[in-house]
Amino acid sequence: MWFCKQVSFSLVLLSFLIFGFGIPKEIEKRVNKEIEKTFESSAIELYPVVVPEEINRLLPTKITGANFFTLSEQSELLGYVFVDKAPSKTAQFDYLVIFDQDLKVIHSKVLVYREEYGGEIGSKRWLKQFLGKTGNDRVSYEINIDAIAGATISVRSMTLAMDKLFQTIGQLQKNKVL
Repeated sequence: MWFCKQVSFSLVLLSFLIFGFGIPKEIEKRVNKEIEKTFESSAIELYPVVVPEEINRLLPTKITGANFFTLSEQSELLGYVFVDKAPSKTAQFDYLVIFDQDLKVIHSKVLVYREEYGGEIGSKRWLKQFLGKTGNDRVSYEINIDAIAGATISVRSMTLAMDKLFQTIGQLQKNKVL
């Protein structure tokens, strides 16, 4: 019992240390909820992925130490999580992507959408198009990602963000950072 409380406290403390400086509290709770739901565990530890500056400079998506994390449980790598913002028509929306240990997308979610129109990109049906994608895949709203009437800007933005993330993952693997 004491060990479980200690692990839970450690997860909360680690989450605070990691997310406390970069991700707003509102987003942190949603990120933790999605991780717990995906891996069916609340004892998951997050560690920032550190990328050498000379490699990070060349990446399409910058890794900051507050947006890309390894996910571990009892020192066993479960996967990775990436959290970021993408532009919509007049604001930005927050999203996350969860990868398995082989860096294949197993879950994606729009965490907070701040516009009146375009929120349909948050539907599970639309987001499932990214499942199974890796650093070797390219996605484009004109080629292999479905459009959504009334959400053109958000579809383009999310698809571009995902494509840049896949390119980044591919480059990190090629450079043996991951």
